[in-house]
Parts: sequence; structure tokens; C-alpha cells
Amino acid sequence: MKILIIRFKQIGDAVLSSVICNTLKKSFPEAEIDYVVYEHIAPLFKNHPYIDNVISITKDEQKNPLKYITKVWKVTRKKYDIVIDIMSTPKSEMFTLFSLKSKYRIGRRKKYRGFTYTHKISEPVDSKDKVDKFLKILAPLEEEYKILYDNNYIINISQDEKENMRRKMMEAGIDFSKPVFICAANSRRPEKIYPPKKMKEVINKVIEEFNSQVILFYSPDEEAFIKEIHRELNNNKNIFSNVETTSIRELAALISNCDMFFGNEGGPRHIAQSLDIPSFAIFSPKSSKKEWLANPSKKHQGVEPKDIYPECGSLSYKDCYSLIQPDYIVNKIKDIYNNFIKNKEEEKNEKNYISTNNKYV
Repeated sequence: MKILIIRFKQIGDAVLSSVICNTLKKSFPEAEIDYVVYEHIAPLFKNHPYIDNVISITKDEQKNPLKYITKVWKVTRKKYDIVIDIMSTPKSEMFTLFSLKSKYRIGRRKKYRGFTYTHKISEPVDSKDKVDKFLKILAPLEEEYKILYDNNYIINISQDEKENMRRKMMEAGIDFSKPVFICAANSRRPEKIYPPKKMKEVINKVIEEFNSQVILFYSPDEEAFIKEIHRELNNNKNIFSNVETTSIRELAALISNCDMFFGNEGGPRHIAQSLDIPSFAIFSPKSSKKEWLANPSKKHQGVEPKDIYPECGSLSYKDCYSLIQPDYIVNKIKDIYNNFIKNKEEEKNEKNYISTNNKYV
């Protein structure tokens, strides 16, 4: 059996949608699972245990209709048995248009679309989060097969990749005898940026509370913003804005070496959870914690203005966002730290103490 899943858009969408690949691989162990994503996201799914082939759509193919159509035609020559179009846009539907002999061509029900689908799935009204919503697109397959659902999204970073990044972090000055936090202080969408003044307060409190270090990561176009925040924090020696990552996969390797992730909600936070790195996300008034904090737990938490004041919709955007105070965030981070990080730090320090003293035995 050959199965094709199409998921365009950004990091978070692709990571959360990957549960479809997990579920289908577990349901059909012998099947070949191919996942179509944008080029800059594709490296995230390298060596993924439930994906056989990652098919990337380049920027050139995104912009040039002829090149895009040619790519879709070439991909679909594989003659897939099942094609799942999560996006369900005129552009993504071309995969089902060129796969009319596929037994299952599944997409979402949208007005004036989906004429090439064998099954159209209406927008779920009872989904508990985005992951649950994405998995419901597999319902038509239950008519013929037993589907083994898996809602855990994962990314696989090799030990070599992790160790290479660890060396890079040490060269930048990171001291692994102290807790290492990584902070998303920025976002590619301005409306999702927690007020910088408050974020700086959170960063300072995290350093003081846990005697820790905080890494501020950034994409190339965010460097000036992050460097300015670091400068405004008096270039605190426990803050690092000098650990460069050249790809999304290097960012994942960086996160995998940290004790905890906190900051603005977005793709990097999903990466942290997919690596099982404890995380705390700050959601803007326009983001839904219910939808985007998939599989919440004591280890992976978040806050949105509604948690502070359920009627915050009556407030201005700025006032609504300001409901989330730094102390609230730090207290939540403290809960996660005490439950999932503190013991590991104590064990690490004990090992360092034994190792140091053994030198003199």
C-alpha cells in the first residue's frame, strides 16, 4: 500500500499534522508513507520513524505554476492507494486531480471545492484540539480498515546531531552544570509577540529563580529584535543570543539540549513538545490555547488571556494581552521545573561532585 499526505503551511501545522503519518504507519505497518511539506520545513522530518519519504515543495515551485504542476504530476506517478489532502485548497487538490485511480482521495468539505475527492470531511465541531481535528480526516478509512490512532507528534534528532549542537553551545559559553532554558521572545507574526517589556521581566526572574541561563534564538530576520532585547537586559552574562542555527533542524537540535522551553506560542514550541522538552507557551488574544496546545499535560502547559479573565474579549487587544503578568508565567514555569527538571539537575550536580572528587582519590 502507498499513502500520500499533503500538508502545506508552517511549522506548527506540519508538526501537528504528522500524527496522521504516525497513525497510518501503525495501522498499515507495511505501507509506504509519503509526506508533502514546504521545503524549509522538510528537514524536521528526517529519519522520522513513521514517514518513509518527505517530499518538499520548493519556493520556486510554490511561485511558478508550471513547475508546481510538473512536481505534482511527477509525485503522483507513484500511483498511491490513499491520498489525504489536509489543506484542501485548489492548489493542494491537484494531487487528487492527478490521482483519480486512487481508491481513497480524502479532503475537507469546502464550498466549490473537492470535486476530485472520494470523501469530503466536514469541519469537526467537537474536536478537543488541532491534533484531534486532523485525525478525524481519517474517518472514511474506518469503513474498511481498523485504524490505530496515535495523537503523539514526534521529531527524531540523532545523538550525533544533539552532541554536535551541544559542542556549539559550549563554545558559545553555555554552562551545562546550570539549568538551560530556551525562550521564544519573538514571533514571525507581530500580533503573537508578548509585550517585550514583560518578556524581559520573565527572563530576568527565570534567571534569578533557578540560577539558570536563557538562550534567545532567532531566525535571520529576527536577529536585530533579539539583540536589542539582550542589550536592554544589560547584556546579562546568563543570557545567550549568540548560538546561531542555520536551519530548522539545527533549531530542533538546540531545543533538544535545553532543559525547558518558554515563550510565545508557535512552531518552535511544538518542536519542543515533539522532543518531549518541558514547555510553557504564552498565547496571544487571537490564538486559541484549546486548539494549539495539543495534548496538554503537567509537562506542557500554556496561558491565554481568558485563563486570567474569561470576559477579556470586551477589552482592547493590548489590555487583554496585559492580563498575563510575568509573575503568573514564572510561577507556572516553576511548577514545571519542580516536577520535571529539578531532580535531574540535582542528579547532574551530584555526578559532577563525585567526578570532581574522584580526581583526588
